[in-house]
Amino acid sequence: MSANFIDIVDFEPSELSEILSLAHKMKAGHLAPTPLQGKSVAMIFEKHSTRTRISFEVGITQLGGSAIVLSSNDMQFSRGESIADTAKVLSRYVDAVMIRSLSHDTVLELAQYGDIPVINGLTNLSHPCQIMADLMTIEERFQRLNGLTISWFGDSNNVLKSWVDAAIKFPFALRIASPKAYQPDLELINKARDLGAQIDVYEGSREAAIGANVLVTDVWISMGDNEGTRMQDLKPYQVNEELLSLADDKAIFLHCLPAIRGDEVTAGVIDGPQSAVFDEAENRLHAQKAILCHLFGSTG
Repeated sequence: MSANFIDIVDFEPSELSEILSLAHKMKAGHLAPTPLQGKSVAMIFEKHSTRTRISFEVGITQLGGSAIVLSSNDMQFSRGESIADTAKVLSRYVDAVMIRSLSHDTVLELAQYGDIPVINGLTNLSHPCQIMADLMTIEERFQRLNGLTISWFGDSNNVLKSWVDAAIKFPFALRIASPKAYQPDLELINKARDLGAQIDVYEGSREAAIGANVLVTDVWISMGDNEGTRMQDLKPYQVNEELLSLADDKAIFLHCLPAIRGDEVTAGVIDGPQSAVFDEAENRLHAQKAILCHLFGSTG
């Protein structure tokens, strides 16, 4: 069992399934564990957040703990203190750290030099908590992951990287539709395939949508991205009513939010009957509570 929650690939499928099962039970009200009673969790934000901050702060409180919210401006590492020293100091004060960081290396270094659990709330390379919430949402709608087809449309960003990680651990098929210049690194995909992932990469969006059970996208421009020709390049990969019509009749649409209606998705899709984005957003709370319970040894 990993002492941290940094990437999905760090866990066995059985552990991830256990976390998802616990999340479902807590959401249903069947369990109300308090493994954080008397404990404090530092929440560090180098990037702005709505869902990550609120869902973690509420979740920590519901599990009996206290959340301490810090921006990088509140801490000395923004002024040159080493991550290693910061990790050692935090380990003397708090019981866990959740960090939303500009650099994946920062998270790895905190975990290396601290002796408390570190949770990746988002980095430039991955977003594992989001994918756990997405998997939970898919299980709610389909009662399974096995045999489903999940199709991603747009840029190859940190969220997609965590989808690739999940495809290694769970028996669903992942399709990726991106322009050639925006496709994930072939070495990453081949490595995932070697580890058992079912992944296909397409330049056309229609091929990826046909018969799919889940359509997923994300904003085309994230904080720190340069627009350049990105909007024009990604326009053919918009998830719209025509694309959704090619999917399975019971297909759902997911988006980690915030969304820009008219860019990566139309209002008709995200606000339509097949959209599960607000269940998905709620499930950040339940999935992250389950992750915290797992790290603190409370599995229900």
